[in-house]
Amino acid sequence: MKYVNIDQVESGQFLGKAIFASNGTVLLSEGVQLTVYMINTLNRIGATMLYIKDPTLADVEIPEVLSDETKRQVMKQMLETFDTVKSGKAFDTRSVSLSIDALLEDVTRNREVLIQLSDIRTKDNEAYVHALNVCTMSTMIGLNMNLSPAHLKELAIGALLHDVGKVERLVDDESEDPRRHHTWRGFELLKQKQEFNLLIAHVALQHHEAPNGEGFPRKLMGDQIHIYAQIVAVANMFDNLLNNLSDRGKRMLPHEACEHMMAMAGTALSRDVLIHFLRTVSIYPTGTSVRLSTKETGVVVGQHRGLPGRPVVRVVRQVGEEIEVKEIDLAKHTTVFVESVLS
Repeated sequence: MKYVNIDQVESGQFLGKAIFASNGTVLLSEGVQLTVYMINTLNRIGATMLYIKDPTLADVEIPEVLSDETKRQVMKQMLETFDTVKSGKAFDTRSVSLSIDALLEDVTRNREVLIQLSDIRTKDNEAYVHALNVCTMSTMIGLNMNLSPAHLKELAIGALLHDVGKVERLVDDESEDPRRHHTWRGFELLKQKQEFNLLIAHVALQHHEAPNGEGFPRKLMGDQIHIYAQIVAVANMFDNLLNNLSDRGKRMLPHEACEHMMAMAGTALSRDVLIHFLRTVSIYPTGTSVRLSTKETGVVVGQHRGLPGRPVVRVVRQVGEEIEVKEIDLAKHTTVFVESVLS
């Protein structure tokens, strides 16, 4: 499969990964042959990148931390939770806990898989995909930091619900009153849940705080910020940089986002958490087209945990009537590096 911009997708190509609706149901199934109408509809609903099947990459599998079933379950639960909060009612904490149990099982089983945030976003599902991504990344970071199972579950619940305050009716992030910010509103909602440890509510409250004291809403510094919130802050920023418009006017690629975040180590983000984060994420996701320093172009087909900047790249080229295929493992070819990512 290749991960390509939707502007490069052509009618007749086959979808490489399923696209989910906001309620967790499948909007388009893997393997469906795309039509002009489908492509235009995906463009209209806000999809920007797609996985497309490619005959030269038929043997390449995209490793997944979460199963499709777990993704469906968690996204459905988030839709129900947000809708309940919007209506002013109390959401079901037991159902949230059960969804987290399924996610933790997948993450623990696939802890050696590097995270690739490749689920297709639309305007309809983006809030739920964001919550899912932040939860998955936070849990992976927590595993790398050797958090206990009980602490890992608290972290996962806090990460999944970190933005629950955004759907609360009294939210106004532009207000000078910090108690109207979504972080504080989320804290007020979650602290009422006696089934949850109060630290889960503090994830919602603190995930925009910064080690240098320039965060919000309370200008906390260093160790005043709970480790759960420090972890969620890193995961939240990475997902936002990849999927929201940055100050440079475009979405960042994973390697750009990582460089951007490393420049914030010790100021806006925890240096220790960033180190563990970089061990869990794929800087050049499998399926991404790249240009190497040798001026060859190819597609990333493999990863090395611990060496996120040194993937395996497959180069395919036409030599006369023959097709030549070779793979370059950048972990072994140490003088070769990724020069650029081709969108």
